Amino acid sequence: MTGAEFDRVTLAFEPGSLVVLNVVLALVMVGVALDLRPADFAAVLRQPRAAIVGLLGQVVVLPALTFALVLALRPPPSVALGMMLVAACPGGNMSNFITHLARGNTELSVTMTAIGTVLAVATTPLNLAFWSGMSADTAALVRAVAVSPDEMVKTVLAVLGAPLALGMLVAGRWPRLADRLRAPFKLFSVGCLALFIVIGLSRNAGILVDHWALLVGVVALHNGAALLSGWLVARTAGLPGRDRRAIAIEVGIQNAGLALVLAFDFFPGLGGTAMIAAWWGVWHLIAGLSLAFVWRRRALREEDAQAQATTT
Repeated sequence: MTGAEFDRVTLAFEPGSLVVLNVVLALVMVGVALDLRPADFAAVLRQPRAAIVGLLGQVVVLPALTFALVLALRPPPSVALGMMLVAACPGGNMSNFITHLARGNTELSVTMTAIGTVLAVATTPLNLAFWSGMSADTAALVRAVAVSPDEMVKTVLAVLGAPLALGMLVAGRWPRLADRLRAPFKLFSVGCLALFIVIGLSRNAGILVDHWALLVGVVALHNGAALLSGWLVARTAGLPGRDRRAIAIEVGIQNAGLALVLAFDFFPGLGGTAMIAAWWGVWHLIAGLSLAFVWRRRALREEDAQAQATTT
């Protein structure tokens, strides 16, 4: 199948399922917001350097790197658009858990997730519009479906902004209720999202089988580059090991659920775009958890230095 033919692939997806997907993603974001406190944002004001470096890696470096990968790989335009869409989204809600597992700076990860998600109301539409416009192929796809930036902002507000406000309101006013809801809410919401992705992939198994080398290879390379770029940005800035781990994971674990919602909302006829978003949702957890287990077994240099100082 040629690239042009692949761009015309349509996924088996019932229109009513989009409502369910939007609700599931909103529930996921409410669960994320139950962990957020105004103090998380205040911490950035006290020590902003690490968070600023991380957010630059997320909002500036990753989309630019993605565009460079698109130029190098020359995938079908719908796949390229899917890569740009994923890169334009904020960090995923599982990044905080994976950072904790990797013995990274969990507080930094939570702060980046919170601020990055709030900023995504503006940065996601802007990054997608800018970088897709830099390529004639993807610009043609965006023009063909007549994407409205205003409508995209409204969608992001609905699935991110309102749920975040609700979750933070519950956490601030009824902390005991938030404590009881936090664990089951996360399990339920993330489980529903995972089930939705699995069902969607299974219904389109034929497409995935026919193009597994392209889809799996592109996502694995893209995600690996994202993780590495986050770590390099933090290392170049001279941040300590715990911060480097947190930023690498935050840049590499994207909100694939949001990308999938936007793919079906604004690019319903582009199977490659939705498949990239859906497969990213599976792969980044595999890669992120694998990296976390490796890092968990490796002591940080500053921890080694502290241990040596204690014994001497």
